[in-house]
Amino acid sequence: MLCDTHCHLDFEAFDADRAAVIERAGAAGVGRLLNPGTSLASSRAAVQLAGRHSALYAAVGIHPNEKVEYHHEVLHELKLLAGQPRVVAIGEIGLDYYRDAVDRAVQREKFEVQLGLAAACSLPVIIHCRAAYADARAIVAAWPAAHRAGVFHSFSGSAEDLDELLDLGFSIGITAPVTYPKSQTLRQLVGAIPLDRLLIETDAPFLPPQSRRGQRNEPSLVAEVAAAIAAELKLENSQVAAATSANAAAMFGW
Repeated sequence: MLCDTHCHLDFEAFDADRAAVIERAGAAGVGRLLNPGTSLASSRAAVQLAGRHSALYAAVGIHPNEKVEYHHEVLHELKLLAGQPRVVAIGEIGLDYYRDAVDRAVQREKFEVQLGLAAACSLPVIIHCRAAYADARAIVAAWPAAHRAGVFHSFSGSAEDLDELLDLGFSIGITAPVTYPKSQTLRQLVGAIPLDRLLIETDAPFLPPQSRRGQRNEPSLVAEVAAAIAAELKLENSQVAAATSANAAAMFGW
């Protein structure tokens, strides 16, 4: 069985055929799907979808690019959503200095507050980090070690970033850029990730694999991520599928 531990099935890109997309994932052997929220509305939708589809689980959180006044009421609703039965993580949270859509100090504050929420709820975190690894590393390093559970989603950092995040206890999420011909550096870094710290993701509808460049991504295609990793590690596809699925089950408790 495969797991896609990061897909946005609540997004508009799936409005026309969402049920068929979930069915195709099952037919491709993808038995578990995790839908992180990116805003309050998206988090609500993720929880609702998870309640309607047995293969689907939800995470709730505010994405760093989301322009929202982060006040007590927002945190209170996130905490209520986090208590729903099929919510297994806080996310997608973190830092994004590539787009810089939100003031960096505000991003850091939102990130720290949501890490605190995850600790209070005893949930792992799903962390978005783009062009912000130094600050993200410093923030999670200051987080009490007892609460450090989670994944750096769609990893795009350096070997130094990878080493420090592994030392801090985080898992690493790999998406379809690992299939791109120009991503040799990423493939080399994948070789340095212990197999028991690896998760596979699509980030659908974004980041389609090489075979679908320019098209919408969807969870069934996580098999191509697994295959690229297996080729780099000189393992069978089934070994990567089994290991990453076991890792996801251990982290998210499904």
